[in-house]
Amino acid sequence: MKPSWKLSSLILLVVLVCGLICVVAGCKAKEQAPPTPVVGPPEQVEKPVAEQPEGEPIKVGAIFSVTGPASSLGTPEKQTVEMFAEQINSEGGILGRPLEVMVKDDASENDAAAVAAKDLLSAGVCAIIGPSRTPCTMAIKDAVQEAKCPLVSCAAGTPITEPVEESYWTFRTPQTDRIAVAKIVDYLKKENITKVASIYIANPFGEAGNKQLEEQLPAAGVEIVAKEKFTQDDTDMTPHLTRIKAKNPEAVICWAVQAPPATVAKNIKDLGMTCKVIMSHGVANKKFIELAGPAAEGVMFPAGKLIVRDEIPDTDPQKQLLIKYAEDFQAKYSAEPDTFGGHAYDALLLVRQAIEAAGEPDRAKIRDELEKTSGVVGIGGVFTYSATDHDGLTKDAFVWVQIKDGKWTLAE
Repeated sequence: MKPSWKLSSLILLVVLVCGLICVVAGCKAKEQAPPTPVVGPPEQVEKPVAEQPEGEPIKVGAIFSVTGPASSLGTPEKQTVEMFAEQINSEGGILGRPLEVMVKDDASENDAAAVAAKDLLSAGVCAIIGPSRTPCTMAIKDAVQEAKCPLVSCAAGTPITEPVEESYWTFRTPQTDRIAVAKIVDYLKKENITKVASIYIANPFGEAGNKQLEEQLPAAGVEIVAKEKFTQDDTDMTPHLTRIKAKNPEAVICWAVQAPPATVAKNIKDLGMTCKVIMSHGVANKKFIELAGPAAEGVMFPAGKLIVRDEIPDTDPQKQLLIKYAEDFQAKYSAEPDTFGGHAYDALLLVRQAIEAAGEPDRAKIRDELEKTSGVVGIGGVFTYSATDHDGLTKDAFVWVQIKDGKWTLAE
């Protein structure tokens, strides 16, 4: 018996409705389908391979105290720059061209620094980073000014960038002695210390630091009851410290780098002095602890955050970079990085950024772009330069560090 036309129509309608439902459901499923999962953990996913840099290398000069009395500063600086340059080239170079860092050793001597600068300028470098020390930087400052070549120093003395109208081509990455003393003033006020003694090395770094102490401490109500200076060749500061001890200071502030501060710390201990011992940021190096030995215990100083990176808050904008730099350095050299290597990292970081912003390795354009640097996170702090400030950092770049059990510890 044949179905009636009404029944046939009903069957056809049901088929059409079911088909439509299936189509809609299929589309909806497609819309809601999750993305294809990545196979394996994120770290196993291959990253795009950077194009190899090509063409004429971009030459950047570097002068460090790789040998001589300041070698514990210059060696990590040289290592850092070589490591960072390798990383830059592995990521495509600068403007697609390979970076060539021409490193010179000034052997911790001013005349050698001057010769190195002359050689680099003749080689056509577009910028120079370093030297490691304030005296060596001052020995080349006029030469780079005359050659109109940007210099980003890794030394901290105030005369490097001041007066700024005489430092048109010169910048620096370390925290300055001015802001170091400002940080010390904060500490002295907090501890209600009103009588201190100053002992410093007779070179541009020590004299600049002492000048800041003389300017800032009295203004903060702190009296400098004694003042002594020594030379790099002095191996015993007992006579200086005996005179200081007679004045009964509540704290002794030492402004120098390398071996002399360690000698000061040991002589203070030998003399039985119980006052607080405060050093400049120039001792933020393991060599000081090695040389001072037990006398380093309790010594305090303002320093960049690198040496206490694990203790600073996770919210600190520098922390991620500090940890990466430390891990990279440790992996490559099987050694702990320090503040001084960080100064060199920042110098090359800022020069690279300036070249990229300039669009070419032109000395004048690089200088102009350096001066426009704003909010760049580095190892030493967050950098912002301007036409009136070639230092780039504030006292917020510092933390208070104390040496306990032969290690750096965050003291604030």
